[in-house]
Amino acid sequence: MTEKIVILDFGSQTTQLIGRRVRELSIYSEIIPYNKFPFGREAEEGIIGVILSGSPLSVYDEGAFKLDLHELVGRLPVLGICYGAQLTAQEFGGKVEPAPSREYGRANLAQIDPACPLFKGIEPGAQVWMSHGDTITAIPEGFTTVASTDDVRFAAFQAPAEMRLWGVQFHPEVFHSTCGMQLLENFCVGICGASRSWSAASFIETTVAALKQQLGNDRVILGLSGGVDSSVAAVLLNKAIGDRLTCIFVDHGMLRKNEFADVLRDYQCLGLNVIGVDASDKFFADLAGVTDPERKRKIIGADFIEVFDAEAHKITDAKWLAQGTIYPDCIESLSITGTVIKSHHNVGGLPERMNLKLCEPLRLLFKDEVRAVGRELGMPEHLIKRHPFPGPGLAVRILGEVTREKVTVLQNADHIFIQGLRDSGLYDQVWQAGVILLPVQSVGVMGDERTYERAVALRAVTSTDAMTADWAHLPYEFLAKVSNEIINKVRGVNRVCYDISSKPPSTIEWE
Repeated sequence: MTEKIVILDFGSQTTQLIGRRVRELSIYSEIIPYNKFPFGREAEEGIIGVILSGSPLSVYDEGAFKLDLHELVGRLPVLGICYGAQLTAQEFGGKVEPAPSREYGRANLAQIDPACPLFKGIEPGAQVWMSHGDTITAIPEGFTTVASTDDVRFAAFQAPAEMRLWGVQFHPEVFHSTCGMQLLENFCVGICGASRSWSAASFIETTVAALKQQLGNDRVILGLSGGVDSSVAAVLLNKAIGDRLTCIFVDHGMLRKNEFADVLRDYQCLGLNVIGVDASDKFFADLAGVTDPERKRKIIGADFIEVFDAEAHKITDAKWLAQGTIYPDCIESLSITGTVIKSHHNVGGLPERMNLKLCEPLRLLFKDEVRAVGRELGMPEHLIKRHPFPGPGLAVRILGEVTREKVTVLQNADHIFIQGLRDSGLYDQVWQAGVILLPVQSVGVMGDERTYERAVALRAVTSTDAMTADWAHLPYEFLAKVSNEIINKVRGVNRVCYDISSKPPSTIEWE
């Protein structure tokens, strides 16, 4: 079984970043809810260490997330981060109280215990990132302080050796903690003994073997979207089960310009068995009059499943539905705190009438890891480097009601923007880009005549995993050229804006 570091999620916004950082060390990590740890010798097989995440809660809150740490500590090495450190301190007899003032932002480690294995190779003065309103005011008996800042006495602690327990009140996973990767390496490799053998190639090997065992001789249906996630999932499944995979590509009418035909051609070149379904009439009819973003996503998700249900019944021996679901999809659809950021059309239960089991071979991968797997599988670069595109398509880039006429306007504007990025050599420098059709009109002048037409916004961001993103600083000359071309060539648009908001606080998509 693959060795792994388990991150127990207590609801922190940076839990997923912990997982990413561990994987950057070529160590497989898995994030599970804090209350789902698989106690028991057989269940724990392969787990070499546990990291406790932060949380938006206080450990002394009535509804605070709690874990029986006495069952966990001593069985496996444990590292508590922020809330995780405070929880361990409190559970073993220490004290956690509200800080006199919120401890947030950059800090420097003024003192470090050089004998502590967690801080091997880290020197005093190293910068860390604090983000907490509570602080540890007393550590448990027998515990020792291993790092402090000028304002935080118990910035890090360790328990007696037999407990194999450490805690840090700062966040080593964030970029601003300059010693963070070294600290995580010290824990995962130096303390837990990770072999650093996880890679795209090893993922393919273990996943293909697991798929063969999981699926046996069953037939599988996979929903293709044209994006890198479902495409990689298809090629991976094809490698595992060959012609027992049938792919279905649904055109809901809100794809990019010419995308339905282009994507079908790409899939045929990959040797996949693909059925193309034009269901646009149904989607547009069900979206008529709908303006609420969440309702649009729900309708598209429900229609997507309904179309699949109809196609699935045509393949009478199919037993599985495969999807290209990846980690950020699962994370944003429902966090451990129960707060929905936005619904994803490919996350959730399947109607019982479909009578299909769910297969999601990429569920635990981040986007850049999916691309690495695609390259290892030998897929063409234009598919691997394709920008992420929302499952509901242009429906969530049209603010307000979705109509065919609006989609045509947006497809034409979007095509100019995306092709412009390609022609200017900027496409690969951007994580995701697209055009948003705004529900406003503005006055303009064309050919000495007054116009009153639509406005669009260009959106382009840089990111590594879509969990955070910054607006792309595209050259002014490029933006001016694209703006002019859209206004001159797309009938019905007379104004172009550029979105310069980052995630957080904004999301990448507008809806």
